Amino acid sequence: MAVLWLDEIGAGDLETVGGKGASLGELTGAGLPVPPGFVVTAGTYRSFIEEAGIDDELFAAVDVDADDSSALAEAADRAQELILETPFPDDLREEILAAYDEVGTDAGDDSADDGGAFVAVRSSATAEDLPDASFAGQQETFLNVTGDRLLERVRECWASLFTQRAIYYRQEQGFDHSTVNIAVVVQQMVDAEKSGVMFTSHPSTGDPTMIIEAAWGLGEAVVSGAVSPDNYVLDREDRSVDVTVAEKKVMHVKDAETGETVERAVPEDRRNERVIDEDEIGTLVDLGERVEDHYGEPQDVEWAMVDGDVFMLQSRPITTIDETDQGASTVSDPLEGADDPVAGVTDGSGGVQSTQGSDASASDADAGEIVVDGLGSSPGIVSGPAKIVTKLDDLAKVSEGDVIVTEMTMPDMVPAMKRASGIVTDEGGMTSHAAIVSRELGVPAIVGTTNATTVLDDGQVVTLDGERGAVLEGAEVEPEEETEPVEEVRPQSPVKPMTATEVKVNVSIPEAAERAAATGADGVGLLRTEHMILSLNQTPEKFIEENGADAYTNELVQGIRSVADEFYPRPVRVRTLDAPTDEFRELEGGADEPAEHNPMLGYRGIRRSLDRTDVFAHELEAFRRLYEMGYDNVEIMLPLVNDAEDVHLAKRQLTEAGIDPDKRKWGVMIETPAAALCAEELAATGIDFASFGTNDLTQYTLAVDRNNEHVADRFDELHPGVLRLIGNVIETCREHDVDTSICGQAGSKPDMVNFLVNEGVSSISANIDAVRDVQHEVKRVEQKLLLESVR
Repeated sequence: MAVLWLDEIGAGDLETVGGKGASLGELTGAGLPVPPGFVVTAGTYRSFIEEAGIDDELFAAVDVDADDSSALAEAADRAQELILETPFPDDLREEILAAYDEVGTDAGDDSADDGGAFVAVRSSATAEDLPDASFAGQQETFLNVTGDRLLERVRECWASLFTQRAIYYRQEQGFDHSTVNIAVVVQQMVDAEKSGVMFTSHPSTGDPTMIIEAAWGLGEAVVSGAVSPDNYVLDREDRSVDVTVAEKKVMHVKDAETGETVERAVPEDRRNERVIDEDEIGTLVDLGERVEDHYGEPQDVEWAMVDGDVFMLQSRPITTIDETDQGASTVSDPLEGADDPVAGVTDGSGGVQSTQGSDASASDADAGEIVVDGLGSSPGIVSGPAKIVTKLDDLAKVSEGDVIVTEMTMPDMVPAMKRASGIVTDEGGMTSHAAIVSRELGVPAIVGTTNATTVLDDGQVVTLDGERGAVLEGAEVEPEEETEPVEEVRPQSPVKPMTATEVKVNVSIPEAAERAAATGADGVGLLRTEHMILSLNQTPEKFIEENGADAYTNELVQGIRSVADEFYPRPVRVRTLDAPTDEFRELEGGADEPAEHNPMLGYRGIRRSLDRTDVFAHELEAFRRLYEMGYDNVEIMLPLVNDAEDVHLAKRQLTEAGIDPDKRKWGVMIETPAAALCAEELAATGIDFASFGTNDLTQYTLAVDRNNEHVADRFDELHPGVLRLIGNVIETCREHDVDTSICGQAGSKPDMVNFLVNEGVSSISANIDAVRDVQHEVKRVEQKLLLESVR
């Protein structure tokens, strides 16, 4: 049979109906409220391609180097073409349509004008929700489908097994394309008034804490991250509920005229209204406990409500719970193989004290003689030979475990920085390249020592204490005693505070994506492209001249894709090229760069992109390819704009590159007083967001070079002038329904967090090591605001 009804299916039918189908059949059999429907089996897909004689050509087409973007695109196009252009056999067509006729009208709505039911059509791959790989979100889902369009949608679900992103992921995970099949679930549509997700136990600890997220309309808005949902945290022992009501700007609903699923603005009077009441919470909790009891393990449940009835749309095991219980809280890293006990305890002031590594190692380090000191910018204690780097050629001598000592780091040093056990620089502050990248890589670092390159000798064995900012003489710790920076920055509490204000993370280099995703952040607020480009060790023009434009675009695609994959479907905001000319001058081809007295005020950001539109076009081509590959979570951010004219010109470039500004999320950086003062004009250009780059905004507002030790003490992101500019932009953007965010260093400071949340900022993007602290601070401020509003 080509189809099986949900009440005929159980958990043991995974190979026949895929993960989603098996789960829904199991729930139906357990008597839980699941909308009725059927599954077009995985065997039907296999018979379809084999009987049509396209199977060999299909699998041969996708046998390509997935890192070759052009080859990958051609493979995906050909594979999908083969499926979409192959007609349905008559007997299969009749069997699917006959099953569809039995589904009946949809929950909460009448049938379509043609008499057919509105149904949801969902892909259900046989490799979904495996313990060691998640294919979730890679295949298609279609809502509000009626009539003969059902057959088209089934075939499109099959074809979605061969999108660029799905092909790439399977090859990265080592899955043979020919062994992965796909079923299609066809289910009575629930025209939800409210919907969301529910964790029946805490997703990190497994504690008896139920977490419910809820928003208006269909649940796709919550699952995709299009809306910030309300958050309800229930203690299953005493039944107390902690409620956080979010501002819900959009919802997904069925269009009354077309029947299609569309995004609509939530009416003003409902944006800040609580979605579910105490009785509805009680109903969800009862259902959650029933499904957890049935499966015998905590579940992640998708649910929907209409006319007072609750329906379960999906349930899968929670895979992020750390099962190692050693009498203390543990953190479960959502990345495979990364479940480790917590290694830090908070010191009460928002900082972190290391508890990994023995007390003896810490006291030994204290006993060493300090030979150089500076700012501790990335925590950890390591010992190793110092390698003095005064020019790029010196990087070749840096081996695994060495300590790089240099005047200041540059993006083309990143490969060597990844080999090093520690970094020490003469120049720079907490926002310097060395500080930021070291924190993201988890490498202990000290910056701003002024004299490390002259005081230390090449090959001299030293101990670096990245917390204290001290370089000590000799090897004070053994390798097995060295503290692990990745864990030192991980707070003890595994509980991710649920906040209405999104907390995202900054990522400077793709290599940091895994650590960044492990923080549980709501997305990436800043991914810098310049580090991907500068690591090529050639200027863009030189690289294109020698390797071709396609190779240049592929470098960007691969770098951005690696981050977008880690976070999908959470958004990844990518800033276009913003490197000053002095950094380009260090690269091959850099002799052609202009010599500028103050590059920070010069030829960089959007002004460079709009002047060199040929290079900018290749950069935008990378975004177009990523969208074509299915990475709809990528957002474009334009740096150093001054006014609306800059934005209009850039918007024209987006359109010419084949990127629709009305369909893709894009926005600007607010880094100059001019941009802040022109916020209303910027909002009118059609941007979706404005993001504060406080490092530049502060130095441009106060006329303070943040890397100049003579005036560095006057660099203050909390200066009243800076805060006034930020506050005015947030107010203006709120009036024009434009999101605001911050991605500068200041976003990690509690005082700035307090100010931003009170002003109504949409999101805060923090450094990797500060995400959890910022989440807690945001939660505290939001709770205070709620408390004050009811007093």
